[in-house]
Amino acid sequence: MSYNHAQFFDYSKEKQEDMLCVDMKSFYASVECVERGLDPLTTLLVVMSGSDSPGGLALATSPRAKTELGISNVSRRFEIPNHPELVIVPPRMNLYIKKNIQINELFKQYVADEDILIYSIDETFIRVSQSKKLFHMTAYDFAQQFKQEIYHEFGLHCTIGIGDNMLLSKLALDNEAKNNSDMIAQWRYTDVPKTVWNIQQLTDFWGINRAMEKRLNELGIYTVYDLAHYDFFHIKQPLGVMGQQLVAHAWGIDRSDMTNTYQPVSKSIGNSQILKKDYTKLSEIKIVIKEVAEQVATRLRARKYQTECVSLSIGYSRYSEQIGFSRQLKISPTDSSKELVAYCLQLFDTYYTGEPVRKLSVNYSNLVPNQAVQLNLFEEPETTIQDRLLDQTIDVIRRGFGFDAIIHASSLLEGATAIERSHLVGGHAGGMDGLT
Repeated sequence: MSYNHAQFFDYSKEKQEDMLCVDMKSFYASVECVERGLDPLTTLLVVMSGSDSPGGLALATSPRAKTELGISNVSRRFEIPNHPELVIVPPRMNLYIKKNIQINELFKQYVADEDILIYSIDETFIRVSQSKKLFHMTAYDFAQQFKQEIYHEFGLHCTIGIGDNMLLSKLALDNEAKNNSDMIAQWRYTDVPKTVWNIQQLTDFWGINRAMEKRLNELGIYTVYDLAHYDFFHIKQPLGVMGQQLVAHAWGIDRSDMTNTYQPVSKSIGNSQILKKDYTKLSEIKIVIKEVAEQVATRLRARKYQTECVSLSIGYSRYSEQIGFSRQLKISPTDSSKELVAYCLQLFDTYYTGEPVRKLSVNYSNLVPNQAVQLNLFEEPETTIQDRLLDQTIDVIRRGFGFDAIIHASSLLEGATAIERSHLVGGHAGGMDGLT
């Protein structure tokens, strides 16, 4: 072990801002309650995708459904108890996106665009440092104002964490605000010893999952207090720079700037799908792989890229002894649907072991600008050019008239999912990125 209880970070040298982290309480479920004239806090309601199937997945639950019936956001249809008051509704992603936009427009009445960071559809970071002077309000005043206006305008409840940076506001939200009567909590640098260090479960700390918790446990680190007092320099050897960042976070230090747009080092385009049932027929599995591979190819062309690496991941049924596989294949640059489908099927045929399939994903990486047509010795140039024109024509038709306007005959067969998914947004009831 390498603990350093004399370790010290100088907060006077750190940027100190007034940051709010606003989380909409049970967002999807609450929106559905309000739309039906029901109270989000007292109604038993579940938003469920595929509720007509035993494998349907709960996406959101009202607070009462969560505490009284024990329904979580990963519960399956067959796990949900029968209750005379329980309302089960399908997701309406377009509606949730619309509400999210309206809520963030409300924030813009108080702060500039660059002071807002949309973290997810139900969570937003807001910097009020400059607006405090304009409105003569404290950070806590802003939190109360936002809560009141969101409830008045939309009938929705929210919880808010306040901190000197995004990390502290998020930790305040997750670890205290949700338990306070006013649903607001404020964690500052000076509060770290009695707030951050009192977080007992490492997985309750931002950025630590089960795998990282296990690695930290191997170093003798079991609490956030342990993490804060593990030597900053010694932790670099086993965990690298990430370990040092976690130690700094345990002291409440976060130097990320919400105004800096993140640029990924390596671009990739992909899509994953959880099937409604275990697929056992080889023909049906291949139909879905073809559909997903083509969907991602469409998105690839829409963004004017070609790919040099195709990845296929297959997840087997929960009842299988094996978990599945994930393999990739280096290829010559292409954006051809026909070629990419063939590569995905090649990977599947090579590594598939015959188990029932429940999940699959296709990913294209090592992207290069789409500047030329790559010819090859095994196909006539005219054929390659015709295939490219066919892809482009299909793309134009679908952009103008929707995915259903032109489909493969295989998408009408049993097991196919593309037509149903073409009306989804984010994988749930509502569009399909790249196909509509």
